[in-house]
Amino acid sequence: MRSLTERLADVAAVTVTPFDAAGGLDLDANVKLVRRLVDAGVGVITPNGNTGEFYALTPDERRLMLESTAAAVGEDAIVLAGVGLDVASAVESARHAGEHGARMVMVHQPVHPYVSADGWVDYHRRIADAVPGLGVVLYVRGPRVTGEQIARLGEACPNVVGVKYAVPDPVQFASVARDAGLERFAWLCGLAEPYTPAYWAAGARGFTSGLVTAAPGLTLRMRDALRAGDYPAAMEVWELIRRFEELRGADASADNVAVVKEALAQLGLCRRDVRPPSRALPAEIREEVAVILATWEGTV
Repeated sequence: MRSLTERLADVAAVTVTPFDAAGGLDLDANVKLVRRLVDAGVGVITPNGNTGEFYALTPDERRLMLESTAAAVGEDAIVLAGVGLDVASAVESARHAGEHGARMVMVHQPVHPYVSADGWVDYHRRIADAVPGLGVVLYVRGPRVTGEQIARLGEACPNVVGVKYAVPDPVQFASVARDAGLERFAWLCGLAEPYTPAYWAAGARGFTSGLVTAAPGLTLRMRDALRAGDYPAAMEVWELIRRFEELRGADASADNVAVVKEALAQLGLCRRDVRPPSRALPAEIREEVAVILATWEGTV
């Protein structure tokens, strides 16, 4: 499992789910989008993440997206498949992912309204125990998950290899990572490029990105600058992507996926359609995305 931990010290691209004109999956577009990322040098590909509209897909659609993505990736990158919902569904999805070549799964944070500390550990332990041959990455979005809980889970489950930490507090991240085991797990900034330089300084050596699907060159520039310890160069990229990410994060991230798909549509890579509860972008935001893309010309 150590090799999987090392692979996570990288950009993990969370891909979109392209839809066709009838509202179904556009698997041909998905293959092209995935190959574009892999050919650009992205080493970790995550289908069925939140940028992939995980909760708006049917179980069959999630399986098809995993199969399409894994086939497109081949041996050129590693697949980190999003799984979640109830334990049985998560286990079924994880096993299916493993059967189709995924090496790791990312477990979406439970959406149950009542979550205890012990229950959180048990939920992830049951999933990890069911797929001992797969690496398991935790997706932590809430500040109530502590380093002690993560440490307990890591002690019980050797195949828990990483943590995607998406709490917007670098100080809390630094404490949680050290309480859980900074060297025991791969730590990924789960809040994408805007938070990545700060989380990198606190010990995260990987980060997830939806923007990378539209502008792989920019995201990889930030990664390479951070690896070289060149924070000024990393912040140059930060400035370039700042407004795009602000549009994604506005109104509690209401347009998070729609902004990415709008960029992809303007680049001619897939349709802009999203499913409820996301929305189609108003004209003024679509126009602003076009302006941003013009500033990125030659980098996407």
